[in-house]
Amino acid sequence: MTNPGSEASVLLTRVPEPELMDDDGQAQAYAEANFEEPHNHFVQLLQETFPELPKTGKALDLGCGPGDITLRFARAFPAWSVEGWDASEAMLNYGYQAVAAAELQDRITLKKIYVPQRDTASDTKRDTVSFPLIFSNSLLHHLADPMALWTEVKQQSGPGTWVFIMDLMRPATRETARDFVDLYAQGEPEVLRRDFFNSLLAAYRVNEVEDQLVKAGLAELQVRAVSDRHLIIWGHI
Repeated sequence: MTNPGSEASVLLTRVPEPELMDDDGQAQAYAEANFEEPHNHFVQLLQETFPELPKTGKALDLGCGPGDITLRFARAFPAWSVEGWDASEAMLNYGYQAVAAAELQDRITLKKIYVPQRDTASDTKRDTVSFPLIFSNSLLHHLADPMALWTEVKQQSGPGTWVFIMDLMRPATRETARDFVDLYAQGEPEVLRRDFFNSLLAAYRVNEVEDQLVKAGLAELQVRAVSDRHLIIWGHI
């Protein structure tokens, strides 16, 4: 007979991974990978979650990587402009190429910025301009301190800013993480399979993110699982 609480005691403990993907081979693998299903799902969920988004505006994509979701958002919202921030020069180099190939330089700007971009001596914003929409995909689990993301969200938002963040969700066991790699990264380069496995181990669960939001003073944001391996955080600030 199983002892009460024994199941919880064996749940997979989070294993952090490196914050930056700054190796060119790694960046190239991500830039060339087929993320059509999860990234289209991201944009679809954003549209469904915020049907009241205005027709025009300026969005901020935190942790944009090679810009795949940035581009998909720009195509789905043709009257919006987007700033994509990432700290990896290698990732951004592929993003610059992708934006140029799509001929969207007039609406997409990619910048090398480390999150959080914040004056540690002050809680005041560095910039006077706030973004009406802030979104992010798969940045949270990379950060050594999850508060870095929530700090940046607060720094770059204004009254009524929409926030939409999607991230991986840590499975219960390493075996489940391996199963996810085999199921969802079948045929992908080994670097992507390895990183996917490590990212699953580094991801947070819904209750952990809820605790982060309370600590950050963002308890108005909501969290829910949207697949067997993804969660979203959304709401207005």
